[in-house]
Amino acid sequence: MDYIAKIRENSPFIFNITNEVATNFAANGLIAIGASPAMSHTPREAEEMARHADAVVLNLGTLTEDRAEAMLKAGKTANDAGVPVILDPIAAGATTFRTEVIAEILSTVKLAVIKANAGEIAVLGNVLKETKGPDSPIEKNDPNVAAAVAEKYKTIVIATGKTDVISDGSRRTLCDNGHPMLQNITASGCLLTSIVGAFASVTQDMYEAAVWATASYGIAAELAMKTAEGPGTFIPALLDQLYALDQEKVKGYQRIQEMEEERKVF
Repeated sequence: MDYIAKIRENSPFIFNITNEVATNFAANGLIAIGASPAMSHTPREAEEMARHADAVVLNLGTLTEDRAEAMLKAGKTANDAGVPVILDPIAAGATTFRTEVIAEILSTVKLAVIKANAGEIAVLGNVLKETKGPDSPIEKNDPNVAAAVAEKYKTIVIATGKTDVISDGSRRTLCDNGHPMLQNITASGCLLTSIVGAFASVTQDMYEAAVWATASYGIAAELAMKTAEGPGTFIPALLDQLYALDQEKVKGYQRIQEMEEERKVF
């Protein structure tokens, strides 16, 4: 399936309850890839937005009581409407409030994909007690931890790191696309979460959507650094590359493996 062409053909409506740092960047990234973003965090319209969306993205970056209420309403409504829900549990375990909200979402909302850094996934898998912020304290991204979390919550897990891991509990796919410059700008992981929402919105196969989205975003970052000189020029270059991305480009640059064997998904 040509995911990128499908996104541009359908212009899927992606409802994001995201953080203040990421809102503008995530919206522009979604537009660049061909989706139609909505960014709102008021509980008063969460259910209506979710009902009409093609995917719902829940990002806990700058968490508030209102955002937590909106996320729970949106997630449950999306489940009832058959709309995929993507969760980004930023800084899982950092505070009691954040931990409780994440636990409630995990226990009451059926998630299509959980996308988080390796440290946050380790917290969800009880391998790590807490994270201090949005950056992962873990250098090695263990595929078995991602698989265990995927199995625990019956979902697809994307654990990001130097090598990204995608798992559904049994399959474990490794993605080596990406660039270190992503660590030098704010909300790069948040944009990936929203991009995952766009890919998930055009298929029933959440696993393939997760693999495709992760590789495509990493490739866009690699190509952006061919012209960027630093973080200031990287951000517009990344948006440009998301806009210019197509299936053939992803085929040419993807570095994907299913554990030890090369995974040919495109």
